[in-house]
Amino acid sequence: MSDEIEEIKKEEGPKHQLSGMYQNWFLDYASYVILERAVPHINDGLKPVQRRILHSMKRMDDGRYNKVANIVGHTMQFHPHGDASIGDALVQLGQKDLLVDCQGNWGNILTGDGAAAPRYIEARLSKFALEVVFNPKTTEWKNSYDGRNKEPITLPVKFPLLLAQGVEGIAVGLSSKILPHNFNELCDASINYLKGETFNLYPDFQTGGSIDVAKYNDGERGGSVKVRAKIDKLDNKTLAIREIPYGRTTTSVIESILKAVEKGKIKVRKVDDNTAADVEILVHLAPGVSSDKTIDALYAFTDCEVSISPNCCVIDENKPHFLKVSDVLKKSADNTLSQLKQELEIHKNELLESLHFASLEKIFIEERIYKDKGFEQAPSMDAACEHIDKRLTPFYPKFIREVTKEDILRLMEIKMGRILKFNSDKADEAIARMQEEIAAIDHNLANIVNYTVDWFKMLKKKYGKDFPRHTELRNFDTIEAAKVVEANEKLYINREEGFIGTGLKKDEFIANCSDLDDVIIFYRNGKYIVTPVADKKFVGKNILHVDIFKKNDNRTIYNTVYKDGKTGFYYIKRFAVTSVARDREYDLTQGTPNTKLVYFTVNPNGEAEIIKVTLKPVPRLRKIIFEKDFSEVAIKGRQAQGLLLTKLEVHKIALKQRGGSTLGGRKVWFDHDVLRLNYDERGEYLGEFQANDSILVVLNNGEFYTTNFDISNHYESNIRFLEKFDPNKVWTAALFDGEQQGYPYLKRFCFETNNRKQSYLNENKKTQLILLTDEVYPRFEVIFGGNDDFREPLVVDGEEFVTVKGFKAKGKRITTYTVSTINELEPTRFPEKPEESGEEQEEPEVLDPDAGKSDGDIIDEITGQMKLF
Repeated sequence: MSDEIEEIKKEEGPKHQLSGMYQNWFLDYASYVILERAVPHINDGLKPVQRRILHSMKRMDDGRYNKVANIVGHTMQFHPHGDASIGDALVQLGQKDLLVDCQGNWGNILTGDGAAAPRYIEARLSKFALEVVFNPKTTEWKNSYDGRNKEPITLPVKFPLLLAQGVEGIAVGLSSKILPHNFNELCDASINYLKGETFNLYPDFQTGGSIDVAKYNDGERGGSVKVRAKIDKLDNKTLAIREIPYGRTTTSVIESILKAVEKGKIKVRKVDDNTAADVEILVHLAPGVSSDKTIDALYAFTDCEVSISPNCCVIDENKPHFLKVSDVLKKSADNTLSQLKQELEIHKNELLESLHFASLEKIFIEERIYKDKGFEQAPSMDAACEHIDKRLTPFYPKFIREVTKEDILRLMEIKMGRILKFNSDKADEAIARMQEEIAAIDHNLANIVNYTVDWFKMLKKKYGKDFPRHTELRNFDTIEAAKVVEANEKLYINREEGFIGTGLKKDEFIANCSDLDDVIIFYRNGKYIVTPVADKKFVGKNILHVDIFKKNDNRTIYNTVYKDGKTGFYYIKRFAVTSVARDREYDLTQGTPNTKLVYFTVNPNGEAEIIKVTLKPVPRLRKIIFEKDFSEVAIKGRQAQGLLLTKLEVHKIALKQRGGSTLGGRKVWFDHDVLRLNYDERGEYLGEFQANDSILVVLNNGEFYTTNFDISNHYESNIRFLEKFDPNKVWTAALFDGEQQGYPYLKRFCFETNNRKQSYLNENKKTQLILLTDEVYPRFEVIFGGNDDFREPLVVDGEEFVTVKGFKAKGKRITTYTVSTINELEPTRFPEKPEESGEEQEEPEVLDPDAGKSDGDIIDEITGQMKLF
């Protein structure tokens, strides 16, 4: 056997060692990809291919557009990786709309459509790029890959270009993902840093949408942001997606919506893509589907909300570094200061040289040195130079530096025509201008920080209007998928066999549910469990109650009476089930054998009923019937024993009277940051709401509507008032009527309950709202304008001026004079406090089945029933 192994080894030949290959070739390749392909340099914020494209465009620049195909071909002199990579990088630069001025079909970042072929589209450098990116005098150069040309090591960019454009690249072993930021905010942040002030930077995307930056972590590795699409409600059956998250297209968003529909997460009738210059995706809802719940579901299950993890990796000092966004901006601002300082120094040196030669020229011509015999009769060029140098020697103190032979040779090159046209006064003026300019440069160099601040202010003023913020900064509320998923399944139960599930179509229906829901099951022995929805699952027999479980629900209260199996005593208790482990068995009793539930109700808002307890007759028992009000029992944890109801044997327990909630109304707050209601004391407190209460929403455009107080409701950002609706509350509006030549009117009215938007202004679009107030006794100051501005202001008492009518009423005209504005004044009287109502309360409904029967009749019935057994 060993001989065979030896033969096989001989046939295989010698083995190659791969360690050297990995150590050398792989590391060389990895470092090349990191440094020369995928990761941007911190100095100019560009990858090598982008830098080479811009350098080529600068070399080709003549103010006119160039074919992209020509630009690609020219760039191949510097970039050795083919035309495809150059073309793709150029299109990406053009779509960012900052450095490249595009012409033709460059694709669409909203739809994901690609650009036309390079031979059909054209480009040139933008004015911003020409002003900020290039300066050959301050650029460091290196040989191109083939040694035939020079290319920049980095471009002398005087702006945080890396943060403005953003970048994404994948190298070997690391990646870089820097999100784009707003142009104006970058200028402001740079100014603040140079002044020693604090600043904050947050991403801004061309695609718009809204962003939650709570975990942005200054763009450092490990942070994240959430980006949402902008979704508007056209009506209760149609949603419109106007802006999409960064990195997504309308195609990908629509595909994610259709996938969610296929999985049953949301109910949508159809989706239309009307995107052109702007995004417009219309989502048509199925009948009976909540638009608010669908908006949450779109955020939870589709690409309408995405999470992005930035990773600020840049090349600095020829190595990759992981930095914060603020660090990148600081380095960029320092680099801009250094570049501006270097440019000033170069320009100063150039001016000094010009000033030096202008002084030489002036003396050379005014002193007529060119007419000297020693100059004209000089036997050689060296002799002539020596003569000129000797004649200039007395004037050396006036010169900026020493006079060199090159200076003298340059004087000798002056043409006779220039000498004849020489004007001493103009020469003095030119020298004075150069001296003033040098003095100004010296001042700027001495105050280089202020000079750099002015540079950023100039950029913002010149180009900032073209870069408004597109992405709104918002705090997002957390959407629980289980709460917004469409209940597209039906839950059934087979009590006899002990099965529940969505596949038991022929059995008892329980409720609508989704595949993310949990089910809570109570048994007659006091046990209960929470288990996920399934197609078919065995859960056991003797089931008392089954329902969909709502996690962290402290409003649903269970009222129970149970008989303890050990003592035989009856206990009464109230409890809530807020959070439990799935498929773990719990016990609401003491857990003794033979324990059973004798009374059980589920109360969605903590209602507390009155029960009638009938005891079994025993000798010497005088009272066999008594009542117990559950409102007298405190709500405790599910493990509490409860209160002792009775030690005697109970014949039956019946519901006598339904009661109200012991938890009170629902306290509701409105969070202006997320434009959502909540029960968690976040934002403005709206009040305590009962079941029939609603919320009034008044918008800035004159529209209003009412909603319920469900926390899933979505509200617009242009809200003027949002409060608990009071149908008797009187509102006063001042407006310029569009139908009556803009005369001011005053109207008083009450809003009405209406789930659809209506306007309390008239239908004329020229009507303008001046103010709206809910003051009981409002007072107004009317300020006249135009030709009537000489009139004294008019004070109007709103309650006396106009009576209360419907919200559609036109109102009463205040004056026919020209009015500039109307201001609300402090009231001089206030409403009295309402007196307590002495009205009698309505008698509650009596549900006692034994009402009107005497104790004897009940005992006879019990005894008769007992005789039957």
